[in-house]
Amino acid sequence: MTAEVSSPSPATAPAPRWLDESEQQAWRAWLYSTQLLADRLDRELTRETGISHAYYEILVQLSETPGRSLRMSELAERCLSSRSRLSHAVSRLEERGWVRRQVCPDDGRGQLAVLTEEGFAALAGAAPVHVESVRTHLFDQLSPAQIAAMTDIGQTLLAHLDPPR
Repeated sequence: MTAEVSSPSPATAPAPRWLDESEQQAWRAWLYSTQLLADRLDRELTRETGISHAYYEILVQLSETPGRSLRMSELAERCLSSRSRLSHAVSRLEERGWVRRQVCPDDGRGQLAVLTEEGFAALAGAAPVHVESVRTHLFDQLSPAQIAAMTDIGQTLLAHLDPPR
């Protein structure tokens, strides 16, 4: 097939919907603050516990499921990670004895990541450090009205970006 794909000409392309000054300020403040917060949480958690925030999130996701196990593909989705990146992280967690892989009993093709007792103990030890960081760097900085607004904004964006499957 030789169908030619053409892009709209500059004359017919819709004009960009540029941000006004207040939108630009809101966007930059939100973007930079979330990046700085994520970096601070990761650095503090890693320094205090030796667990990166990415590994912590894997352990949390596993700890909150029945049987403390998830299919690797579902775990990747929940952690907003590629399957290859998650597989690498799970390999590192296996080396620590915190996670083990096992064949999925439902179909025999998939793999489950299973949180071990050692992994749960590591998570339990890291959780107080993480929650104190979140409290100090986020919630202690906001008023109850700001927290309510943050919740509303977050739920609105989640409904748009991550609709129920």
